[in-house]
Amino acid sequence: MTAMVHTEPRADGSAAAVESPVLEAQAPRRPSLSPSRAADFKTCPLLYRFRTIDRLPEKKSPAAVRGTLVHSVLERLYDLPPAQRTPEAALELLEPAWAELREEPGVAELFESSGEAPGEAGGKAPEPLESWLASAGKLVEKYFTLEDPRRLQPEAREELVEVTLPDGLLLRGFVDRLDVAPNGALRVVDYKTGSMPREAFESKALFQMKFYALVLWRTRGVVAAQLKLIYLGGAGDALTYAPDEAELIRFERTLQAIWSAIERAVETGEFRPNRSRLCGWCDHQAVCPEFGGTPPPFPAEAAAAVGWRTSLQVTPV
Repeated sequence: MTAMVHTEPRADGSAAAVESPVLEAQAPRRPSLSPSRAADFKTCPLLYRFRTIDRLPEKKSPAAVRGTLVHSVLERLYDLPPAQRTPEAALELLEPAWAELREEPGVAELFESSGEAPGEAGGKAPEPLESWLASAGKLVEKYFTLEDPRRLQPEAREELVEVTLPDGLLLRGFVDRLDVAPNGALRVVDYKTGSMPREAFESKALFQMKFYALVLWRTRGVVAAQLKLIYLGGAGDALTYAPDEAELIRFERTLQAIWSAIERAVETGEFRPNRSRLCGWCDHQAVCPEFGGTPPPFPAEAAAAVGWRTSLQVTPV
């Protein structure tokens, strides 16, 4: 088994964003599975194909960009000396973080010449940029009601973790924050800018965290003592969970089963759509059979070029 844990920098030298769309769009060394792509396949195999194989473009949303902005501020907060990690200092980080974020591809298009942010899904009226930034500031302030950053010293932030399992499956993902206690105990922390899910959806929320716990266990030989999801939306809350080794072994088998299903789909080019209430947020309805569309031909050449096995005809280069 090979294992790696490191931080992947951006071109400008700053740390890469968690599950960053930019990083997700970059082809890995070979096919791999991340928490978000595993969730895509479970939600809708055709969505997985469009995002991972076809790499069809998707529009950024104000909510997603706000989440990236808040993550950036919370990452930079821990660059400050502990005593300076105050709400006021965090809010001062908003402007420089936004100045950098708005230069990234696709972000500038979100803003009209009037300086207003576009509306959320459903055709709502544009939200003024000032109130949009203020909403991000409220999420940052909410963080301080859930944790005291002056008392924390993370080992890593925005960390790329990856491991190759014995069967060859490469797992990779980005951890928002990793805390290590003096006794070596691990805590994996993830920030969410939405509200805490209802109890029925907790297992879905913890899927990503168990993924990280599995990779860290396989790389460090230590089962995380705590997985912590911090929800900054609504009233603000936190969901904690303590996995055990047997659970991580079962979860590993689940990921291997998902990967086997993905490999079969790539082999045949058959990715079935799965209609659900989430379809209303999908950018690909125009090419989805569930909405009368026709998917583009399966890009067998592109799949083969990055290491996928496929029985479909591949035109020699």
